[in-house]
Amino acid sequence: MNSSIRLNERLTPLLKSVMEKGSAGCACTVVRRGEVLYEESLGYADIEKKKALAPDSIYRIYSMTKVITCVAALMLYEKGLYLLNDPLEEYLPEFKNPQVYRYNEIGANQVSSAAGPIRIKDLFTMTSGLTYGGDNTETERQTRAMMENDAGIEDMQALSKALAAIPLAFDPGTHWKYGTSHDVLTALIEVLSGQTFGEFLHKEIFAPLGMNDTFFRIPDEKRDRLCTMYDRAEDGILTPNTRMDARYQPGSRYESGGGGLLSTLSDYSRFAQLLAKGGQLDDVRLLSSKTIQLMATNHLNPQQLNDFNWPQMSGYGYGLGVRVMIDPAAGGINGTIGEFGWAGLAGSYLLIDPKEELSVVYMQQMLPSLEPYIHPRLRAAIYGALN
Repeated sequence: MNSSIRLNERLTPLLKSVMEKGSAGCACTVVRRGEVLYEESLGYADIEKKKALAPDSIYRIYSMTKVITCVAALMLYEKGLYLLNDPLEEYLPEFKNPQVYRYNEIGANQVSSAAGPIRIKDLFTMTSGLTYGGDNTETERQTRAMMENDAGIEDMQALSKALAAIPLAFDPGTHWKYGTSHDVLTALIEVLSGQTFGEFLHKEIFAPLGMNDTFFRIPDEKRDRLCTMYDRAEDGILTPNTRMDARYQPGSRYESGGGGLLSTLSDYSRFAQLLAKGGQLDDVRLLSSKTIQLMATNHLNPQQLNDFNWPQMSGYGYGLGVRVMIDPAAGGINGTIGEFGWAGLAGSYLLIDPKEELSVVYMQQMLPSLEPYIHPRLRAAIYGALN
């Protein structure tokens, strides 16, 4: 039995069981060595309208934007415009003399100078000390307040300056913390390229690859193809969520490299196949295979690996913006060492296996996404079906 038949026998029932757990619809494509082994869209793009998911349905990919951002930044690295160990302040002066919140034994905090600069590599690897908004540290609380106020932050240059004014959560390079590092990387790309991030992506990545349905703002003529996002209650009831869609509208200049793109299954699969094939698809080359190897190498030290302890990341390290599989036994993973990728807030998932020239793209639109349940099962079923 060939891999395509096995995938159809295993993946379709698995995707249907995933939908029973909550998602209104989901889609998945599996490509190996240029051959599409599996491609399916199941369920609804909009339950109320009884509108089925289609091959050209448009999804909010959230943090799967990060992989595109890191590829874009590495394209500039390959041109010699910066080095990974360069201090960020040489290019974004707002980050000169960064400050850090420090805590004593009773939890009180004080601010003092960082032990060293943020390096550009720290942005890629989430070791900068920048965080997302939250409640656990003063950096998170101030970041959340700044994001909620949103005053004067219309574009990525303004966001970078606002983030630079908030003391870091730790000395750069000492810990791993998921946060706004890739949004600051976006500002760096704009400074180095002399273009807005959206212009750079369109010219250098999307147009060459024929990714005509990948963008930051939803065009009016494609609005009816945008899937509805759903909030899932504990009892499984789905409620439409429109409160997070403001920045997709015409007129927005906010182009988040951390999570702002819209895309389709087929568009993102083009990008994924390029990564799986060592940086080239058809006659389009974005990166060398050596640079992709660097991207998909674990860059975390033992302390940082300890910080990177999400349950679904057992067995993985973290490279230049991507998870990297380093220990199949620890993760109970039937895949290949060196497999890499990332996921998005609403449940989208990317898997790249250079050794197998394998790319997997999965899409859904649900919060919470049930990522720790869904993604490892997808991976196990896909690798289990390969010859």
